[in-house]
Amino acid sequence: MAHSLKPCSAFIITIFIFFSVSTAIPNALNPRPFKKIYAFGDSFTDTGNTRSATGPTGFAHVSNPPYGITYFHRPTNRYSDGRLVIDFVAESLSLPFLPPYIHNKINASHGVNFAVAGATAINHSFFVKNNLTLDITPESIQTQLLWFNKFLESQGCKKSNQSGPECKAALADALFWVGEIGVNDYAYTLGSSVSGDTIRKLAMDSFTEFLQALLKKGAKYVVVQALPTTGCLPLAMYLAPQDDRDDIGCVKSVNNQSYTHNAALQAKLQQLRQKFPQAVIVYADYWNAFHTVMKSPEKYGFKEPFKACCGSGEPPYNFDVSAACGTPSATVCPNPSQYVNWDGVHLTEAMYKVMSDMFLNGTYSHPSFNYLLGNKQRQG
Repeated sequence: MAHSLKPCSAFIITIFIFFSVSTAIPNALNPRPFKKIYAFGDSFTDTGNTRSATGPTGFAHVSNPPYGITYFHRPTNRYSDGRLVIDFVAESLSLPFLPPYIHNKINASHGVNFAVAGATAINHSFFVKNNLTLDITPESIQTQLLWFNKFLESQGCKKSNQSGPECKAALADALFWVGEIGVNDYAYTLGSSVSGDTIRKLAMDSFTEFLQALLKKGAKYVVVQALPTTGCLPLAMYLAPQDDRDDIGCVKSVNNQSYTHNAALQAKLQQLRQKFPQAVIVYADYWNAFHTVMKSPEKYGFKEPFKACCGSGEPPYNFDVSAACGTPSATVCPNPSQYVNWDGVHLTEAMYKVMSDMFLNGTYSHPSFNYLLGNKQRQG
């Protein structure tokens, strides 16, 4: 027997449906919450600031096929077969993909990407001083801040008049997305006498200084990605002894290092929230999101959690530093979407998509990304 809805119930359901649809999809009644995105970070976020000629050693073939094979069908100097987390973030906000800062004549009306592959949290001079020759990328997060300042000046936003209309136009409706940064700092000191504790302290100091500079400039909506479970990357598995493994089969010592780094990062973010109460600072928990997938990869559509899709063919990880993806001797798997890892260090588009869903729609952002969006819509 069919039941008719009471007028009140029907009204509530109608309002609920309208509210759900109108908040999910930008439209005339509910325009885009952000007009632009500014992105920072390393190769997990870089959309083209690095080319083969300037990339980190061992991954100096990003301008060659099969990079970009899945979505763009050509190399775009992204370290993946397709889109990255930042690309899915832009899509979710109905914004175009972010142009890399170093490209000439970019259209910056919807934001800019300052992330650079191989970038560190600590300034490059530290690695030079300590004779850590693995670090051949001179750019750090502080370099990206300098680039951002130059960009603002090019938009008419001068240091002398930060409350002017040009600065307001550049910053008012912007989301600041800070991709993971710090993995390279630890990697470049492998085998050296520099301790992990030293790296963590220096990285945290430099990164906090960077975030404070953004917040002082007027950044109000900031997402900060944690370090992922870097011990699950084929490169880490390839280098570590077999007895250094955790409960999900990844390198225990490396995952513990990332976890400890993230704990320090969360403490710093909490201090910044108190210092800048007008800002919404979101912590995107890359470590736990990644860990969740690695615990049950099949649940997310992955058949190969540890093996690189593109690599040397060397068992068990299809990875060899001397025959990296993009070199003539490397081969590529026919189904990247079934792999977590793309080239031994960087992830497949499929994995980046899962990660972005967990950050944007799941429970792995604190406070949630929906809270940030709601706050922005209320503030206007």
